[in-house]
Amino acid sequence: MRTFFRLLPATLAPLALVLSLSASASPSGAAAKPATTPAPTLRVATYNTSLYDDAAGGLVRRLQAGDAGARKIAAVLQQVRPDLVLLNEFDYDAEGKAADLFQRDYLEQPQPGGGAALHYPYRYLAEVNTGVPSGLDLDRNGTVGAPEALAEGNGNAGRNRGNDAWGFGLHPGQYGMLVLSKYPIDAEQVRSFRLLRWASMPGARRPIDPKTGQPWYDDATWAQLRLSSKSHWDVPVHTPGGTVHFLVSHPTPPVFDGPEDRNGARNADEIRLWQEYLSAGAQAWLCDDAGRCGGLPADARFVIAGDLNNDPVDGDGRHEAIVGLLEHPRVLRMATPRSEGGAETARAYAAKGLQHRGAPEHVTGDFGPKAGAMRLDYVLPSTGFELRGNGVFWPASTEPAAAIADGSDHHLVWIDLAL
Repeated sequence: MRTFFRLLPATLAPLALVLSLSASASPSGAAAKPATTPAPTLRVATYNTSLYDDAAGGLVRRLQAGDAGARKIAAVLQQVRPDLVLLNEFDYDAEGKAADLFQRDYLEQPQPGGGAALHYPYRYLAEVNTGVPSGLDLDRNGTVGAPEALAEGNGNAGRNRGNDAWGFGLHPGQYGMLVLSKYPIDAEQVRSFRLLRWASMPGARRPIDPKTGQPWYDDATWAQLRLSSKSHWDVPVHTPGGTVHFLVSHPTPPVFDGPEDRNGARNADEIRLWQEYLSAGAQAWLCDDAGRCGGLPADARFVIAGDLNNDPVDGDGRHEAIVGLLEHPRVLRMATPRSEGGAETARAYAAKGLQHRGAPEHVTGDFGPKAGAMRLDYVLPSTGFELRGNGVFWPASTEPAAAIADGSDHHLVWIDLAL
């Protein structure tokens, strides 16, 4: 597979970690105690931006015209100013036009309600499975979705095409991923698992048709299915504190299927891929798109990020998958990010009868009157880091910043790590 990436031409001067010690004479003549400056921090974030379009090239055209939602997304990023961020649901195009436009015309321009211009010298983007025709009847409706992209709207024909793609999408690259970084990305060492076969995972959750008790996918189809609905990337980033592996993905929502729960099974195994990657060592089945096999070295530091589409206790997902990742021995135990706006929204739903078991303060998105507010977005650092702070950018409705917080149904989640 040819992986596409682009490094912006600007360079970033090397940064050093400095401990400054100062001593001075006090008025009494005694030496003052040495003072140390706090260790620098790395702010890492994930943000499902909803910057996608049902038409191929649609996001580029919207950004060229001046998209109101994109301005709010940029304003939030200017407020939070992460050093390293994953943008989910950002349509991919091979030339990187959408990423160029978003950087130049949105992030680098002060936005209403935002902050100073924000520049990312480094970025990574590559192909995803969404909208790529499989040539198979994956939804078993008797027809195979046509490969052409949708010109406008979605409709039933468009949904058929999307359902028969390797990952649901109405054109290749829809709902793509974009990594932005203030620090150099080691593009030659990026690992992508876009092509990894679902059936290769030990103990894969093969969907079963409850009407027949037989597998939903026949053997020939099951052998070809890709696990990742978009992609799974290990993006090494050279920070002032050393290399951090940014492990990013966007598993399929565990809904929009039938009683066979094929999307629920896939979502759970897409999440489990990171558990395997942290534990697999030299296992031969876990091979990336370049043919390199095995998991992440035991001494590597990492941050897992993404809209994982699974709440630990609420919603339709198989909760054991996300709980297993949260409790993995290599994942840092930390306080859950929270927000006032999320708590306010969740409690408003509860007052209308939509009760959830999760803490209202922990939700990361508002998914409407049927689903309510849930925690779907995660930034999970490895052990070995010191957590300095975290949160969800979801101000209370009375705060001025609430005016920019509705650019997406998801909200940005961030953490600060001491380097």
